[in-house]
Amino acid sequence: MPELFIGGTWTAAADGGVREIRCPADGSLVATVDEAGPKDVAAAIAAARDAFDSGPWPTSPASERGALLLRVAALLERDKDAFARAESLDTGKRLVESEYDMDDIANCFRYFGNLTASGGSDRIVDTGDTGVDSRVVHEPVGVCALITPWNYPLLQTAWKVAPALGAGNTFVLKPSELTPHTAVMLMKLLAEAGLPDGVANLVLGAGPTAGAPLSEDPRVDMVSFTGGLVTGRRIMAAAAPTVKKVALELGGKNPNIVFADADFEAAVDYALMAIFLHSGQVCSAGARLLVQDELHGAFTGELVKRAREIPIGGPFDENARTGPLISAAHRDKVEAYVAAGLAEGAVLRCGGARPDDPALRDGFYYLPTVLDDCTPDMSVVRDESFGPVLTVERFRDEAEAVALANDTVYGLTGAVWTQDVARGQRVASRVRAGTVWINDFHPYVPQAEWGGMKQSGFGRELGPAGLAEYQEAKHIWRNLAPTPQRWFA
Repeated sequence: MPELFIGGTWTAAADGGVREIRCPADGSLVATVDEAGPKDVAAAIAAARDAFDSGPWPTSPASERGALLLRVAALLERDKDAFARAESLDTGKRLVESEYDMDDIANCFRYFGNLTASGGSDRIVDTGDTGVDSRVVHEPVGVCALITPWNYPLLQTAWKVAPALGAGNTFVLKPSELTPHTAVMLMKLLAEAGLPDGVANLVLGAGPTAGAPLSEDPRVDMVSFTGGLVTGRRIMAAAAPTVKKVALELGGKNPNIVFADADFEAAVDYALMAIFLHSGQVCSAGARLLVQDELHGAFTGELVKRAREIPIGGPFDENARTGPLISAAHRDKVEAYVAAGLAEGAVLRCGGARPDDPALRDGFYYLPTVLDDCTPDMSVVRDESFGPVLTVERFRDEAEAVALANDTVYGLTGAVWTQDVARGQRVASRVRAGTVWINDFHPYVPQAEWGGMKQSGFGRELGPAGLAEYQEAKHIWRNLAPTPQRWFA
């Protein structure tokens, strides 16, 4: 079956382009899929443009749009097992993690379904003049280009698709070329839920051929992108000539601050999860561990001991606790990153190599790695590895902890561990990041906004602001009893 979805029709690539999708766990062939070229992208944009300008979706009642999102949530729950398996085959992620993701994805559609149906974003403006009806209404932005990454393919897609549809937009979705299958499956569910033709369009392919035209085309009103900083900069530049709306989430180099009074057992446990979940391929990963001097020896010693014992395996290995990297090329990047850190003076405490288990030879695995005695000037501290690599820095006091945490171009997430309630609040308020956890790491809920500061991007997903990203505010002023003003009498 063809995998491009354009104007309500499944179609093959116009130029016959295809791509093999291989499972990172063992290199096995998952499927061969169609790969869009410029003609396909142009057709998808045209379909979305026509559906927005002439179709019923943008002007449909908010209650109907919300109801459709709730139907999608129910369908996702029905097909949870199939979606989770497809995601694990594409990403190599452990099946249990994919299953958790599917629950979160259904909850995302449910949240935006209820938020949309409430219709509570418009407001009456009190002008102080009883002869005027003044109100601010919210309308859809238009045609949205949604470009999503490979690490959480359907989760990141849901964060964009649900609010975009709730606001009344049409869209063209381009998932990562490495992990397309759950996006294909979602298009089928949207059609099953009753979404009109042309509202949702899907193109598969690489960034230069399928993604770049979406940012450049004047018929596209908004680009929402989650991915790397370099690509984000290119998207901003490509969107600039048409001054289209842009929302970017560009990853992070996130500090996990542990004070000497922290709950030792909990802090060690969460520090491992913060970096080694999904092999560190998480934009919010706690890749920078900042430990107070007096705790450093005991804390890093215990952390290293446990990191060495983490079982590695494929998505369906029930004993595994972490899995492969997404590709051989990405593993090469992580290896080069660690080599650079060691050359700069970091001390290797564990990992730093591929596993020697013959059963893992055909996959793209890399051992959980801890680099100690790191300093802020090192590239290994400043650059995002997007792999299972933890750097450890020391700090003396609260002021130095905050200074180190903020000494980065990124600002996505951070965490602080302390039993001093006041200090936890002080540090959280001073860390320049879109999300800061106190005595926790990684949780999020669809009701709370998610996004970055500094070069982690701008705009927000989730929460009321996540819906507002896909809306334009319009002020409508109605004079109830117009009379001549005689200004130019």
